[in-house]
Amino acid sequence: MTTAAVGSPRTYQVRTYGCQMNVHDSERISGLLEQAGYVRLAEADDNPDVVVFNTCAVRENADNRLYGNLGHLRPVKDRHPGMQIAVGGCLAQKDRGDIVRKAPWVDVVFGTHNIGSLPVLLERARHNTAAEVEILESLDVFPSTLPTRRESTYAGWVSISVGCNNTCTFCIVPALRGKEKDRRPGDVLAEVRALVAEGVLEVTLLGQNVNSYGVEFGDRYAFGKLLRACGDIDGLERVRFTSPHPKDFTDDVIAAMAETPNVCHSLHMPLQSGSDDVLKAMRRSYRSERYLGIIDKVRAAMPDAAITTDIIVGFPGETEADFQHTLDVVRAARFSSAFTFQYSKRPGTPAATMPDQLPKQVVQERYERLIATVEEITWAENKRLVGETVEVLVAVGEGRKDERTGRLSGRARDGRLVHFATGATGQPGATGQPGATGQPGATGQPGASSQPGAIRPGDIVHTTITYAAPHHLNADGAPLAHRRTRAGDAAEAGRAPRTPGVVLGLPTVGVPAASPAPTTGCAAH
Repeated sequence: MTTAAVGSPRTYQVRTYGCQMNVHDSERISGLLEQAGYVRLAEADDNPDVVVFNTCAVRENADNRLYGNLGHLRPVKDRHPGMQIAVGGCLAQKDRGDIVRKAPWVDVVFGTHNIGSLPVLLERARHNTAAEVEILESLDVFPSTLPTRRESTYAGWVSISVGCNNTCTFCIVPALRGKEKDRRPGDVLAEVRALVAEGVLEVTLLGQNVNSYGVEFGDRYAFGKLLRACGDIDGLERVRFTSPHPKDFTDDVIAAMAETPNVCHSLHMPLQSGSDDVLKAMRRSYRSERYLGIIDKVRAAMPDAAITTDIIVGFPGETEADFQHTLDVVRAARFSSAFTFQYSKRPGTPAATMPDQLPKQVVQERYERLIATVEEITWAENKRLVGETVEVLVAVGEGRKDERTGRLSGRARDGRLVHFATGATGQPGATGQPGATGQPGATGQPGASSQPGAIRPGDIVHTTITYAAPHHLNADGAPLAHRRTRAGDAAEAGRAPRTPGVVLGLPTVGVPAASPAPTTGCAAH
């Protein structure tokens, strides 16, 4: 017995944790399941036939979070015979069979290298009424060959590589994602063109270390060339990338950013620490002078560039002097935003067994000082934009208070978050109502009304900044301009972009397709 009614397709939910790579992998998981005949169920519905957890293993509490969520699902599954639970992603790659041992009600465990196996594993587990655990040690097929159900009508992730060849002592990703594998440039550009053909305006080139792209086929300038090639794609308005590594950052990439009109002047470049001693202990093969030198070159070529970063506080052996060096680099770099983390010990990494692990209270106190310094700088940098006119790509889910304030939200070209007034009372699109059509495959984005002139997700507005906060900008006057786009049309229609894949032997679990109507006899007239 299954939870689906007789004759109804099986339903699914995907719950994602972690980085952009995991978010994009979840789009592929959704695409695979829908190609296999499953139908997506809204998050508010607690009765799906299949729940897939796409997990992260970077943070220390990742394990507790997963097993806590699995524990909450156990009674739900007990009440719904036939329900299946699958666990994938980095934590699945790390824990493997331990997941089924700790949570024997889990049906499928799959890793980072065999996402495409999920529908087969679900069917096998259902047929055999036994858990299926399949973890591969290397990539089965490049994930981008899999079908993908895109979550946004206006912005899309495009993987250019997977895996990482670095050996940072705090990071478990190379052990879970494997060595770097690069896609051919033609394949990347074909996917970008396919997204643009569906109305997508912005793409983010994605990789564990995007600017080492080309290492597999021996072209150290491949990434800069790829950025320039994206500039030749008609209809592609914004190109971003994440995340580069300072050791691989070359001047040709800076030139490509500055000289290619649709490449945004925004750069996310992880610092991790401003102390050369800590960087050495982390096996980060650059030093603070090299890092700040890259920033100087970027700003010389693009004075308006917004630079963001990642910083870890409390790495084993970090002294107060080391921490002060980090604060010094933060002040010199003038970041527009920073993702800050307290060091988290991960079993299997060299840093986990290093001496001089810092007490929690020391790490917490330094973390709070770092946050205060970062926010002082980001606020000052944002205040410089008050009175400036910015181009905003209207987004979904960026403004938690939009419904209450009557604003909409989106990202400026430099990546800053902008909350803007619509210039109309009761602006459609701010209500959080379902998409206009309500058809299967709707994105779940707040629907933009079909009212003429309504601003919709995926549209472009120009507006003037009136207020700055450390983490966002406000524009309280009416927009100066509003351009309706094909991405906005798709959002209004509730269409989610999909990119096809090549999947052979995929089982189908949905309702069988109707037989074609006869073309002879009475029915033909």
